[in-house]
This record gives sequence, C-alpha cells and structure tokens, in this order.
Amino acid sequence: MSLDQTTRRAVLAGSTLALGGGGVYYLSRSDDTDDGSSLSPTMHASEETSALGVDLAGKPIMGDTDAPIEIYYWTDFQCPICEQFERETLPDLVSEYVESGEVRLVFIVVPFFGADSMTAAVASKCVWEQVRESDPSTYWDWHAAVFAEQGERNSGWASADSLLEITDSVPDVDAAELEACLEDERSEFEKTVEADAEQARAFDIRGTPTFVVFDPETEAAGTLVGAQPLERFADALEQIRET
Repeated sequence: MSLDQTTRRAVLAGSTLALGGGGVYYLSRSDDTDDGSSLSPTMHASEETSALGVDLAGKPIMGDTDAPIEIYYWTDFQCPICEQFERETLPDLVSEYVESGEVRLVFIVVPFFGADSMTAAVASKCVWEQVRESDPSTYWDWHAAVFAEQGERNSGWASADSLLEITDSVPDVDAAELEACLEDERSEFEKTVEADAEQARAFDIRGTPTFVVFDPETEAAGTLVGAQPLERFADALEQIRET
C-alpha cells in the first residue's frame, strides 16, 4: 500500500485521499508499549501561517523549527485510536525522525466527539498559552497525562473538573490558571478550535488521527489515517522526499 500523494493545492482543495482506514482501526493494543510520558521532546511556538496554509498560532509544534518535512497531526483527546498512535508509534516517530531534525510535528486538536472533546481542545490551548513562552516542552507532559487518563468517550473523564484533576498531577502546569482560562477565555478559544475544525473539513479530514506529510519546498503532500505503524511513516517520508 503506498502513500496517497497529492500537492499543497490539492490539500487546500480538500481532495486528498485517506490511507489505511478500515483495518487499522482494529489493531490490537499492546500493554508493553510506551504511553509517551517518557518523552522529553523539544517544543516551540510560531505565529506564522505555514506553507500548507495552516495558521500555526496557538498550536504546539514538536521538533526543529527548520526541519525540512512537516507532519500535521489532527487529533482528539477522546479518540481511542489517537491514544493508540501516541502509545504505539509516536515515541518511535519522535526518536527516529523528530529528534534527528528531519521532521517537525504540528498538533491540531479538534472536537470530533462532542462537548467534552471541545472542553479538552480548549484546555489544550489554555495550557499551551500558559507555558509556550516560559517552558513549551512542559506542554508535552500535560498532553501525555491527559491521554494516559483517557476513559470511555463522553463519560465525563474529559470534563473541566476531570481535566483540572489531571492537571494537578503535572509539574509546572498551573491548574488554577487553567481553571481561570476555562472560565474567562473559553468562548474565545472555542472560536479558534472551531476554525481549526472548519479547516480540517476543507482538507477533507473526516476523522482522527489524520496526518498530512508535507514538504514545504516542493509542496508535495500525502495523507495517512489511523494508528499507522512507524514503517508506514518511514515509507511516507521517503515518498515525499523523492517527489
């Protein structure tokens, strides 16, 4: 199975195809894989609009600012397949390609699964706003902690109260500041989350996790869908580099 390739223009027109749906959603879970909490990745912020047309403001970015390849990752904290990807593939993806400076990974949190997904997406933006200038890598600790506590979809585990409890366990992230943000800035952050969701629909992204692998220099792009193994990402990166 090859990467579904396209161009920046096709991505912006919403004409990308999905790779790997179907069976990938039924991969077995492994109890001895990393949940991501052991990662210590470099994170950074940007106020630019990327060559793909994504406004990077307010989005956590992992990896070197000058990495030649970008991977855009649409995710939902309530998505079980996203949790599977982060536990089974993301640690190796970071080790092999992000830490080497080859890839930077842009996180785009969207609310595919209702009100609690929106709350978690807003909380993500609140936490990123809190730490992005002082210690952006702290965001990863919070992100990993939330996925580690994932429960049944819309069961309340991603409610504001539950997220505040999770945040209390994350060093250097202020739960009281998050609570104030959720109370005072929720409506403003919801607008940015909704804009991200609208752009995802324009890109023909229909579920999470979805990835666009993109070379800004050549504008070659391809999509991956689901909890794909590291080998699939390796193949995708090779095909994009050779385009």
